[in-house]
Amino acid sequence: MPKIPTSVPLPTCAICSVAVPDRFCRQVQGKAPGNCPSTRSLDIIKEALEILKNPTVMEFARQASIQEGEAYGERDKGYANLRPIKPRIQETVEFAKKMKFQRICLVFCVGMRKEAEVIHEIFTVNGFETISVMCKAGAISKEEIGLLREQQIDPTSFEAMCNPILQALTSNHHGSELNVLFGLCVGHDALFLKYAEAYSTVLASKDRLLAHNPLAAIYQYESYYRYLKSPLVE
Repeated sequence: MPKIPTSVPLPTCAICSVAVPDRFCRQVQGKAPGNCPSTRSLDIIKEALEILKNPTVMEFARQASIQEGEAYGERDKGYANLRPIKPRIQETVEFAKKMKFQRICLVFCVGMRKEAEVIHEIFTVNGFETISVMCKAGAISKEEIGLLREQQIDPTSFEAMCNPILQALTSNHHGSELNVLFGLCVGHDALFLKYAEAYSTVLASKDRLLAHNPLAAIYQYESYYRYLKSPLVE
């Protein structure tokens, strides 16, 4: 684990007290609170810029920003008139083409296998060599990681563990240039990202209750999900 500094104030951009149009990160003469990472973290900013000097990283960042701009229509009419024009799957394909990637690895959950088949087809139709690795690959029992039968989804029989490390190593072994995560569980996605070597992007996040739309609970924070205002008790 990295050493955590104790004397530096933590950045809290999500609850910044400065109005968005007036923020330092949005305009040259903007304002900033005392813990603003744009004004206090100069060494980290310098380090990030040094990393960007790597030509491969620079090109990746450049193409990502181009893709960001191309996702909006009516740009010539000013910021207030912008409108989104592309779904994320389209942007994923376009970005991979911008980067001249040839091989993509689709890393998906068994519970979303039908959708994964469609995504695999979309990648293939667009000319990519497509690897796809399901979460249950390896067929390793959950008992191998210390789960008791009663902790399984189905306690009555063998149950294969989700194996994101195997998914990552498979991606590495077959030379994936871009990993596309699709519906991995909380925690499993983190393990995949830790052990994968190629760049990775997320097409969709797992949310069993909300049809894989985690933001629904956030949007309804003041109504049906107001219980989230209190600490959760396991």
